[in-house]
Amino acid sequence: MKINISNDAFEWFQNEMEVEPGDTVRFFVRYGGSSKLQPGFSLGVTKDVPAEAAAKVEQGDVTYYIEATDAWYFDGHDLFVNVNDDLKELNYDYKKEEA
Repeated sequence: MKINISNDAFEWFQNEMEVEPGDTVRFFVRYGGSSKLQPGFSLGVTKDVPAEAAAKVEQGDVTYYIEATDAWYFDGHDLFVNVNDDLKELNYDYKKEEA
């Protein structure tokens, strides 16, 4: 499982969440909402400190990660984070991991 953060999403995190170099940002599974992968669940995002990261990527000295306890949600997919231009909100896409 890989995490991909687009340039516009990277800027969104800086502007909307005031993410700074050295911060760690967690993508977590929450009950409710809608998802292309898991009906009845959706992704949330928060600043947090990793306990056991299943996937992580560093961009601009910021670490973005997913905890091992949330890996089930991705069901063998990589996470692509970008921004919906109309809503100015994060948008999540999923692509099956390449073997």
